[in-house]
Amino acid sequence: MNRQGFLWVPIPVRTHLITEKDDIVEVVVDYTSTVAKPGDIIVVAESPVAISQGRAFLSGSVKSGIFARFLSKFPNKDGSLATPQAMQLAIDEVGTYRVFLGAIAAALGKAVGRSGDFYRVAGRELAKIDDIAGTLSPFDRYIVLGPKNPKEITDKIYEKTGVTTAIADINDIKCVDILAISGEVSEKEIMDILRNNPLGNDDQQTPLAVLKQVPN
Repeated sequence: MNRQGFLWVPIPVRTHLITEKDDIVEVVVDYTSTVAKPGDIIVVAESPVAISQGRAFLSGSVKSGIFARFLSKFPNKDGSLATPQAMQLAIDEVGTYRVFLGAIAAALGKAVGRSGDFYRVAGRELAKIDDIAGTLSPFDRYIVLGPKNPKEITDKIYEKTGVTTAIADINDIKCVDILAISGEVSEKEIMDILRNNPLGNDDQQTPLAVLKQVPN
């Protein structure tokens, strides 16, 4: 899709504060209708997608059990499951049994110097949990789960716009995870483009970006 002599330029798109009252497909279509054209790529941040699905929970409202309080002592304190509330939501999401097996796998993996076994066993969707998300108020006090059925969402946006669409999880240390893509684009290509994170979930209020090719 990338033409020789051209480079991708991101155009951040500012939106209103997206809440559970919004239809994320209609939000994306409305805000990108005058910007995105066939041949472009629409990129949507994962957190607003999840928020629109009602998957954001006020941290103080989550009642954590003994198991969640115990397990939350072990993850890295910068991790997404380092509080009892986030761990409890992980348990609610996939069940006590899978989280228990994940914890055992993590302990065994740590003993041999390997990381990531918890998510490989308990479920990679748990890695998408944002514990007190780095996002715009009031959601900076919320725990946000990963979005459900992201491919269905990108399919609907692509069907309505004719523009390749991706939902992405991007952080400020240049880690990019593509949750879903609909249209014609290489996942590796879009990951390279997004490493500098054109999306802004904080005061920028730009959870959407349109990538355009321009002459280099």
